[in-house]
Amino acid sequence: MKEIKPYQIAVLVTCHNRKQKTLNFLESLYQQNNFDAHHIDVYLLDDGSSDGTASAVNNTYPKVHIITGSGNLFWAGGMRTVWNYALAQKKYDLYFLFNDDIVLFEDAVGKLVKQYQHLEQEGVILVGSTLSKDTNTISYGGNLFKNLKHCAYYRIDPDPDKCIPCHMANANILLIDSFTVEKIGIFPEVYTHCLADYDYTFTAFKSGIGVWLAAGFYAYCENDHGNSWLPGSVPLKKRIEYLYSPKGLAYHEYLYYIRKHFPSDYPISFLKLWLKTFFPVIWDKFKL
Repeated sequence: MKEIKPYQIAVLVTCHNRKQKTLNFLESLYQQNNFDAHHIDVYLLDDGSSDGTASAVNNTYPKVHIITGSGNLFWAGGMRTVWNYALAQKKYDLYFLFNDDIVLFEDAVGKLVKQYQHLEQEGVILVGSTLSKDTNTISYGGNLFKNLKHCAYYRIDPDPDKCIPCHMANANILLIDSFTVEKIGIFPEVYTHCLADYDYTFTAFKSGIGVWLAAGFYAYCENDHGNSWLPGSVPLKKRIEYLYSPKGLAYHEYLYYIRKHFPSDYPISFLKLWLKTFFPVIWDKFKL
């Protein structure tokens, strides 16, 4: 068995007004087996929380580096901000991106680092799958496109014993090495909240970076995304607001993502956004 060398690791997290979930995540992080086997710095972007998240974290985990956001960064903006902050501190070997609503299994970090080293390549994104505690089914992880020229994709189950390649992924748990960051940078500025992880991981794949789904599962996390449209019972004005909202259909950002990666899908994607807004009964009836 190859000896696991100690790495310089930056843990990157962003949060907003879910204090207990953030504390639960940090507890699961600091209780990792052999946590001190690596040089780990934890960076938390608190995006203007009004529920006392920052002070609670500071009191309980004083070693966490807390960066204060404007309150308008959302998820992608928050992750860019904390990532840039970490990059300015020192050079890290690995960057771990975590959502603050996950609860890590006790050996998650060590298993991911070990699998990264066993891949024996420069330029790696390693994706950790999560389980719903309620249903014991996969909630987030890696995905494959049915055709690389079209945006339709499906989630894949991890193999219990080995890493398997994927095309793009959720960033609930991502290990990203420094070679990848040097080659393709961090999350694109265009994204406010969602899609940054999809764009980043697929861009990495197309750039020759190895995007791998790690073996097994690494945390509990509930899929809270729900439907990607508002029902017809919601007033049209609200549905139009949702169309443009960063936490809704993110109209301009979604079409940017489609144009960038799947240009032949642009006309139908444009049409679907407006159909979901003006005629949600189609989705209410057939896609629930």
